[in-house]
Amino acid sequence: MQQPYVYRYPQGTGPSAPPPPPKARVIVDPKYCSPHPVDLAIVRKVLKITDGNFVITNADGNLLFKVKDPLFSLHEKRILLDGSGTKVLTLKGKIMTMHDRWLVFRGGSTEEGDLLYTVKRSNMVQITTKLDVFLADNIEQKKCDYRLEGVWLETSCFVYAGDSDIILAQMREKKTMQSVFLGKDNFCLTVNPNVDYAFIASLIVILVEIQISLRKLTKQVLLLH
Repeated sequence: MQQPYVYRYPQGTGPSAPPPPPKARVIVDPKYCSPHPVDLAIVRKVLKITDGNFVITNADGNLLFKVKDPLFSLHEKRILLDGSGTKVLTLKGKIMTMHDRWLVFRGGSTEEGDLLYTVKRSNMVQITTKLDVFLADNIEQKKCDYRLEGVWLETSCFVYAGDSDIILAQMREKKTMQSVFLGKDNFCLTVNPNVDYAFIASLIVILVEIQISLRKLTKQVLLLH
């Protein structure tokens, strides 16, 4: 009688088996984690007329997020809204700090209990832009939970998990004659499966704000000399 084949590995877990799907990285809300890659288009109006200059859509052109810049705010503050106008995140910047620190809160709150994560430049002086992200429960902040590397003017950046080489998202510029004429920056953002794309979108917004503040500071220094 033929003996049944005995698997050296449990079925579906051998060397040739596909790796299991990565655990979802939920930072803002599970609904922003897709089992498939998510392609986002980010449009930034260079000359803003209204109180916001970011629009974020999906591959079908449906509005996912927009960024509101409150008028008469005493602090650097941006509010990430979903397509229906509901407040998803509040981004509060401390631009005058040595590392350009931003605090990100849930919804429209700025209360300590609603803090989700902190973003800051990894070093005061940088050749390439590097941002460290610390989740709210990372009190000591000795090691970042996520990091972003890239230069906005060089039109690309990557978001990594901690100090690893695991890429969670990639952004690149999509420049056209029409966008240049209309005074708009167009960027494509690809977020890997099971990664919170609201979280990633907020990091890109913060990256832009830090780059803008650094450019302004550079101009002021040059004028003084």
